[in-house]
Amino acid sequence: MPDSKALILWLDQVRNVDVSSVGGKNASLGEMLGNLGTLGVRVPPGFATTATAYRRFVAHNGLAKVIEAELSRVSASGDDLGDAGQAVRAAFLKGEWPAETAAAIRDGYAELGRRCGKTDIAVAVRSSATAEDLPDASFAGAQETFLNISGEAALLDACRRCFASLFTDRAIVYRVAKGFGHLDVALSIGIERMVRSDLGSSGVMFTLDTETGFDKVVVINAAWGLGELVVQGSVDPDEYEIYKPFLSSPNLAPIIERALGQKSRKMVYATGHQAATTEEVATTEAERAAFVLSDGEILSLARWGQAIERHYGRPMDIEWAKDGESGEIFIVQARPETVQSHKTAATLRNYKIQSKGECLLKGLSIGDSVAVAPVCVIEGPGDIHKFVDGSILVTATTDPDWVPVMKRAAAIVTDHGGRTSHAAIVSRELGLPAVVGTRNATATLRNGETVTVSCAEGDQGYIYRGAAKFTVEDIALGTIPATRTKVMINLADPASASRWWRLPSDGVGLARMEFVIANQIRVHPMALAHFPEIKDPTVAAEIERLTRGYADKSEYFVENLACALAKIAAVHHPAPVIVRTSDFKTNEYAHLLGGAGFETAEENPMLGFRGASRYYSPRYLDGFALECRALRRLREQLGFRNVIVMIPFCRSLDEADQVLGVMAANGLKRGTNGLEVYMMCEIPANVILARQFADRFDGFSIGSNDLTQLTLGVDRDSELLAPLFDERNEAVKWMIAHAIAEAHAGGIKVGLCGQAPSDHPDFAEFLVSCGIDSISVDPERFLQVKRHIAAAEKEERAAAS
Repeated sequence: MPDSKALILWLDQVRNVDVSSVGGKNASLGEMLGNLGTLGVRVPPGFATTATAYRRFVAHNGLAKVIEAELSRVSASGDDLGDAGQAVRAAFLKGEWPAETAAAIRDGYAELGRRCGKTDIAVAVRSSATAEDLPDASFAGAQETFLNISGEAALLDACRRCFASLFTDRAIVYRVAKGFGHLDVALSIGIERMVRSDLGSSGVMFTLDTETGFDKVVVINAAWGLGELVVQGSVDPDEYEIYKPFLSSPNLAPIIERALGQKSRKMVYATGHQAATTEEVATTEAERAAFVLSDGEILSLARWGQAIERHYGRPMDIEWAKDGESGEIFIVQARPETVQSHKTAATLRNYKIQSKGECLLKGLSIGDSVAVAPVCVIEGPGDIHKFVDGSILVTATTDPDWVPVMKRAAAIVTDHGGRTSHAAIVSRELGLPAVVGTRNATATLRNGETVTVSCAEGDQGYIYRGAAKFTVEDIALGTIPATRTKVMINLADPASASRWWRLPSDGVGLARMEFVIANQIRVHPMALAHFPEIKDPTVAAEIERLTRGYADKSEYFVENLACALAKIAAVHHPAPVIVRTSDFKTNEYAHLLGGAGFETAEENPMLGFRGASRYYSPRYLDGFALECRALRRLREQLGFRNVIVMIPFCRSLDEADQVLGVMAANGLKRGTNGLEVYMMCEIPANVILARQFADRFDGFSIGSNDLTQLTLGVDRDSELLAPLFDERNEAVKWMIAHAIAEAHAGGIKVGLCGQAPSDHPDFAEFLVSCGIDSISVDPERFLQVKRHIAAAEKEERAAAS
């Protein structure tokens, strides 16, 4: 235990138990220095002033009376907060250093320089409150940090300013909200060797998904230069997501997302004789186009994050910095994550948009709820007093000074920022929906207009004109019954996959590849495989823009498809995830970038060149090869061998053999490395020849929509024939029952993916009576279908007894 009267302590002397002496931030740095160095985790050397040093400063200058007098007159509404806080800070800044304290700081600074082999060493001066970084109180950004401080005089001045920052408006408000007395909290100052991230990069890392609480991923944000702009949210950083369970395998690189940020500005050391020690500058075009971190650096950081999380036994919020001179990466802060890790898993609240107005803007979604309210645009900190309570706060970016007004907002929308920006962090803590990084919300939205902020549709957040209609459902997970029949979910959008991680599903019965291609990749695969054949210069330019950074344009397709599908597979691992290869029709393929030159117009695309027929045809063979490459990478390099490949619209046995042959030629041979291949059973021929198809595949998934359409001869999209389209028709039910019986006779599994079990309890009962192995439904209908199936199985058991 450190000396309670000590004025400074070296960080490698302190541990987590020393929070009362050096604050949460400094105690955490010391804990990592002392315990995680052997695992490769690097922390910059330094020392900390103690709570004793702070209290001596307060006593030496008679500041306790000032604090009590000024803050006691703050009204309950907080109207006098600004004047009171300013008065207290002014008193601190006028304070004189006790001689012994000043000497201790000077001696520590000189010793740090000797240890680093440098005089007048540049240091980071970071505030660390003694009630900071606790498991239920982050105090994130509540006090100040000063960077690139050199020389004894500048250091003592920065330390004095750190003490004063304990009484910023935001810090005062936060203490009141968390129930801490103003004189009960002291401030320690961490003085660390400055990492030259101004020449390198920096960012933030969370050891869970900050939006959903999914705890099997590490999320890293990265930008060029010093890290303050990432934390403030005034820069749009790169984002990487890594699947933790596979990090221990040296043969896997489980990076399941790489999102290139705009990174238009960076913070660097100021030059010349400026008063400020740092300044913002524009990044170069090359910096904006490049990823900040290499794969090796991403994986190393993720492993460090996992090691820190294991040591602390809880999800963590971590700041890192890369020295541009040495190339070394350092952890500069680690604190408990205080929002998602404290949510209970007992209830899942689901918001669903029913109808909406025009989409005005989109950005990154923070939270998973919906808000409808008038807009209130605040241009800058000087206009905060104009905010109208209960409205949607729209601004360029926020910093800790905005917290009091953010608490009074219905939702928050910013021009800039990523998932680890100040606006995002505070919105989560307040439980507010927020859309950050919209780029032009302040220019697009108008004061007083009513809009809907939707964070209920995955990673993308949307601002819709007017008041959208939406529903809210609370799903009590403890009430979900167990069933013999597996209940799986259908997913199309990887961005929304982690929203459902707490749902006790048995896996994914249908992951729609074409959704990823249409919404994330956007380019026809043949246009990437044969880019020189693109004749339209506008289309070629857009493809060039999307694929910038990829020397091989095909790699753009393969990497993005593999990572998108990995986000689905990761949430459900090790449960099976059945990925259907692309099932566009020719008219849908033609709408992809570059697609028009590779598709032929058809009178009836629904019954045309789709599904299996494309995969062995010269017209799409090279495109299917890219799909196979992505699936192989997904299973073998990323490690998701729980992925099952499913072939749609396979018309004949010969077609099945040809497709399986093409897959094998592209490294996806059925049975190798545990690969299972399923077939969509959706054509009457599939049912009639079910036993022979069962010899070629490991499972069937009955596509009830197409099977109903083709059995009854009813166009499923025709409004005129809508009353005739019914999966409960006896002819369709015969087909389904026969397919299930023949699949089981052939020794393979069979499931159904379709809407009917959700809409009709009697249809779910019919499927159970046929002995189906699984039913796959939309996530919103999971609970309803699970209950239908449980009731049907109960009746079946009662009848059998």
